[in-house]
Formats: sequence, C-alpha cells, structure tokens
Amino acid sequence: MVSYRKPQFFRVMKYAAEADRDVIDMVSGNPDWDPPDGLREGLRAYADEDSSAFQYPASHGLRALREEIAARRGVDVGRVVVTNGAGEANHLAMAEGLAEMSGSEVLLTDPVYPYYAGRANLLNADARFVPVDDQGRLDPADVRAAASDETALIVINSPNNPTGAVYGEDRKRALAEVAADHDALLVSDEVYDHFDYSGRFASALALDAENVVVTNAVSKSMAVTGFRVGYGVYPEWLVDAVRTRHMLTNVTGSRPAQHAVLRALETTRPDYYATTRRMLEDRIDAFTDALDAAGAEYTEPEGAFYVMARFDGFPGTYGNVERLIDEAGVAGMPGEAFGEARGDWFRFALVTPRATDAADRLAEFFA
Repeated sequence: MVSYRKPQFFRVMKYAAEADRDVIDMVSGNPDWDPPDGLREGLRAYADEDSSAFQYPASHGLRALREEIAARRGVDVGRVVVTNGAGEANHLAMAEGLAEMSGSEVLLTDPVYPYYAGRANLLNADARFVPVDDQGRLDPADVRAAASDETALIVINSPNNPTGAVYGEDRKRALAEVAADHDALLVSDEVYDHFDYSGRFASALALDAENVVVTNAVSKSMAVTGFRVGYGVYPEWLVDAVRTRHMLTNVTGSRPAQHAVLRALETTRPDYYATTRRMLEDRIDAFTDALDAAGAEYTEPEGAFYVMARFDGFPGTYGNVERLIDEAGVAGMPGEAFGEARGDWFRFALVTPRATDAADRLAEFFA
C-alpha cells in the first residue's frame, strides 16, 4: 500500500539537483512561460500605493477580486473565498466537509494527486481509492459501488493530474448525484481548466448543486505558482465555516499578489491562454512521438500538461526514477507516488522547453 504521509516531490527534486550531470526537470508543475503583462503592471502599480494599502486585506480576499471571480463563475460573491493557492481551498473543503458530514470516508481516484491523499491522512479520514479506466477517467458507476453511508467526500480533479483526463458535465453531474445520495460533498478541483485540449471540460458550478465545492487558482493558468492566489466557491451553508477556518489558519492572503492578479484578470485577453495551450499541445505531440520511438505505452492527455508513460520491464519505482536521473538525465515522478493502479508508470511534467530533448534521452536510454 502506498504511504501518503510524507510528500515525495521534493525528495526527487533534491536528488535531481544533486546529480553529477545535466538533468532535465520534469518533476513538478512549475510553468516555464511568462505571466500575462497585466500581472507585472499590477505589481508596479501596487508599489506606488499609499501605505494604508499595505495593511491587512479582508480575510476572505479583496472585495474587487472576489467580485471579478464571482462574475466569471456566475455565482454570488458571498460564496467566494480567496485562499493561499488551490491547495488551501481544497484543504478547507475537505476539512469542513468532514466536520459537517456524518461519515469519515474520503473517496479518491487511483492514481491520485498525492496531496489529496495526504490531506485525508492529516484530517484522520479513511481514504478509499477508486481505480480509473484505461483512459484515466473515473467511472461514476465505480464510485457509486464504492460509496457508502460512511462517505463524506468525493474528490475529483479535471483536467486531471496525473492522467490528463477531462470530465464533461454529464460525468460531473453523475458524480454529484452519487455524493448527494450518500449525504457527501463533491470537491471538484479545476485548477487546470485553461488547459483543456478536448473541448469537453465543464465546471461543476454548472450543476448548481448544493453539495458541490469548486476550487481553482491562477497558479498554473498565469504561470505564477509562487503568488499563492487561489479560491474556492463553497455552498452557502458551508461558506461561513470555511471563512472561519481560513481566518484562524492564515488570517488572510497576500494583498499585493491579489492586487496584481486582479489587474491581470481584468486585462488578459483569451489569446494568452490559447497561445499557451497551443505550445503545450506541440510539446505533448513531440514528447509522445519520441515515446513511440522508445517503445513506451503512454496516456495522451486530454488536458493539463502531464504525460504518464510505462516502459516494459522498467517499473515506476523511486529506484528507477533515480536511475533515469543518473543514466538518462531525465527527472520524472514514479507512478507508485500516485497510487497502485499506475504503479508501473512514470509521470512527466511538460513544463520545460526541453521536453523534446527529454523524450529523445528516454528513447536512447530504452533503445
């Protein structure tokens, strides 16, 4: 059984950084492209503000930023809480969901982004894993079969990390119905919503359901993971408890970062996101072409920017990740870090301009 009690990303990144050779880093999802111009404009403008603007913002976020998010998402501004990245938005949803619902079980996908499982451990919840299909998608029928009266949370992520699967409205509606039938909360992490190559993505907010939380951030879409500006859209019956937990945990978020993100949201045209998608699609195509040359099995992502690959006779263990770093000069994550269903696989983040070079190195290594 996989242990999620200690985050493993930095373990691999540290090993790669200490390697005695050139290593292409494909471990974590840190975008390598520039943020929109409005972000830097917002930071410059903020620096010239009166000192009163350098004090605490409202705990749940700048009013103007929450209004901008609410307008884009078609929800009441009172449901929006600005958080310390999507990670905190997810943590708040899971913590309050477990506090409010009668059960103590969290249903997660297998493979799963490890931090969801780690949070379940941190919150003393019982994690249960539902394997995805060959395309990396979660079947609502399998979730229904796994759910019980003990189920308090169903956590999904689409576009998905690590499989790249995209869930449309029908699939999300079916998952929300499973959650409702078991008095559970559906938590839908949509942080990769701008990276949908299938045209099938739909936000769970379209369901207008009382048992759904949607979390998001600008970390990936604007290439500012270090700004830590995320948000959650919570049901009216839950949002007050979420605000309280957020305030007691963080007091508030970064005011300059929120100010800059607001300016970027107001000024960034759709072309910015479209250009990024095209660049990533080109990387995915080139990377998977090279994987074909290496004789690898892989999932071609419908969204996000990760590729999972399996090399015959070379399972996705930490030991083999270290071998790839030492002998091929490519750092990825082992499949076993994400669960058992894809334990023989590796996950590569295509957020480097050297993605094609990395694939060529893998092809040479496995030749």
